[in-house]
Amino acid sequence: MNSKAKTVILKTRKQVFGALNGNNISAFRGEGFEFAELREYAYGDDIRSIDWKTTAKLGKPYVKVYHEERELNVVVSSMLCGSTFFGVAKPMSEFIVELMAILGYSAIRNRDLFSHILYADRLYRYSKPSKKIFAVNKEIEEALSFDVLKKQGNYSAWIEELNKRVEKKSLLILIGDFVGEMNLAILAKKHDLIVLIVRDYFIENPKPLGEVTLVDPGYFDAFRGNFDEESVGIYKAALRENDKQLFRHLRKIGARFAKFYTHEDPYLQLVKRL
Repeated sequence: MNSKAKTVILKTRKQVFGALNGNNISAFRGEGFEFAELREYAYGDDIRSIDWKTTAKLGKPYVKVYHEERELNVVVSSMLCGSTFFGVAKPMSEFIVELMAILGYSAIRNRDLFSHILYADRLYRYSKPSKKIFAVNKEIEEALSFDVLKKQGNYSAWIEELNKRVEKKSLLILIGDFVGEMNLAILAKKHDLIVLIVRDYFIENPKPLGEVTLVDPGYFDAFRGNFDEESVGIYKAALRENDKQLFRHLRKIGARFAKFYTHEDPYLQLVKRL
């Protein structure tokens, strides 16, 4: 095991297993349940359990009531394509692996099943569901040793692969930079879907660089030109539009989502945002 994997394992395990009982990742609260019935909303109910269609139809809030199941099937899938190679504080790919590690250990701590699917232009790794810590350790080591260069993110194929492989209803957590068009409706209908969007702050707020040569780490295409104020404005507007459409889509299909930045600690961000 290399030193980078050891560092991530020690750091994330300490954060998860050393945390107080009340300081858990909320993605694992209220999950692993089977639908039982609808009832009228009562003070104190979790607003996430509100059935908005029934509420709109009857004119007053109704919530979904569930029977608890014995265990939750937690599936984390990382999109480690070439675009995640970049990072000022740290590469986005490493940040994604840290998020996967924290979620994996959280599932194990919660006595749930954990599995990991690594994807880029195709499927590279699929681990069987496990409740063992060494299974998370193995996925961290494999993901950190994965070379993201010259690998284009194929989101449509990723979604198709997940739909095919993850048969049992699961807590399905997708991690990537999510730049491009995609339709996650089929996964949201089948699973409890959470989307974690990872970005480097500089990617969203670049500065004019003048005459530069830029290389796409996914396609390895080179671009030589003047990255001036106007170019920065066009680029930022396109990225904002990408995120606007993405957020609208995720809200429409009822998926939970959050954006994470590589210059902040991933564990603290998870505790705050999920």
